[in-house]
Amino acid sequence: MFDSFRDFLKLEASSGLLLVAAAVAAMIVANSPLSPLYDSLIELPVEVRVGGLEIAKPLLLWINDGLMAVFFFLVGLELKREVLEGQLSELSQVILPGLGAIGGMAVPALIYSWINAGDPVALRGWAIPAATDIAFALAILALLGSRVPLSLKIFLVSIAIFDDIGAIAIIAIFYTSELSVTSLAVALACVPILFLMNRRGVVEKTPYIFIGLIIWVAMLKSGVHATLAGVLLAAFIPMRDKRMEASPLHDLEHDLHTAVAFGILPIFAFANAGINLSGVTLDYLLHPVPLGIMLGLFLGKQIGVVLFCWLGVALGITKLPDDMRWPHVYGTALLCGVGFTMSLFIGSLAFEETGVNLLFDERLGIIVGSILSGVCGYLVLRASLDKGEAIDPTRTDEASAKLADS
Repeated sequence: MFDSFRDFLKLEASSGLLLVAAAVAAMIVANSPLSPLYDSLIELPVEVRVGGLEIAKPLLLWINDGLMAVFFFLVGLELKREVLEGQLSELSQVILPGLGAIGGMAVPALIYSWINAGDPVALRGWAIPAATDIAFALAILALLGSRVPLSLKIFLVSIAIFDDIGAIAIIAIFYTSELSVTSLAVALACVPILFLMNRRGVVEKTPYIFIGLIIWVAMLKSGVHATLAGVLLAAFIPMRDKRMEASPLHDLEHDLHTAVAFGILPIFAFANAGINLSGVTLDYLLHPVPLGIMLGLFLGKQIGVVLFCWLGVALGITKLPDDMRWPHVYGTALLCGVGFTMSLFIGSLAFEETGVNLLFDERLGIIVGSILSGVCGYLVLRASLDKGEAIDPTRTDEASAKLADS
């Protein structure tokens, strides 16, 4: 388990660097003579028809609704593994990052809502600064090399996991449009089938993927966001194959990690980060929506994570790992303000898929807030680690040792 966790860290860090490259490429193309080609590409109509069933969307929404469903499927697999075997399997390992995640979601949302109070359309974006992009954050952390204590990496990953849980709940509850009862009934009818397959020990992947595809189409037509089909499907993937020492869930994670990290997420970043900056002035950034997102990510995340962690320690509910200090917590809290991928995704649900033509671009606040958080987080951690705040980075605390044993 310990080796697979290290592999995960390396993969996520490398993916984060590729995400940066994809986002920069999108910005360059969107502000070059190729801009019309870029716009035509993401708006390209794509249609699939089977008899009377038709799915017709621009390419951008196929990426956001289709490819991102695979991403959320992987997230669901990771969450299930962590709850059953990993970092979330013991209460002592989850209290500190759990508190940090709660604060890191609540305070940014409150800051955004305060700045945009009185505008019901703008308030739809309250959840945008509540997200954390684990790939970007780990890529920045990787720049500090072996000086970073293992418990700090585990702390950051755990907060991001809780953020993912929060994002899934937010999407399901707050970003659901008018429901189609028939389509939703089809999706729900598939759940007992998945349950029976799991209980009867079906471990072949094809039946699960087939049922998952039906759920995705049904949710796409139901008004519940289609990406949640991936999370629902992941909950029923068997953890163990009783006939042999194998894990269908682990196998699927392994198969999907590279495709998601180096394919789906960079494609999503390229399709969503292309902001045309021609004519953009400071007034654009000071619009309440981008300003609320920027301040939520940069100030809200660091205040929320540090404050809630400090309260937990002060009240005796939890404690810092042996090789972590408060400057490390603060630097990590800043890195949590890198919301890029998940913030862009929630932003697309809040505004771009509503059909409302707004006079602002929430992506501007996401990018500026993420850059500020990433740069400041790197500088804070570099300064604290250079000062010898960390104990031997090869040494692990009790929670890390348990992780290694699992």
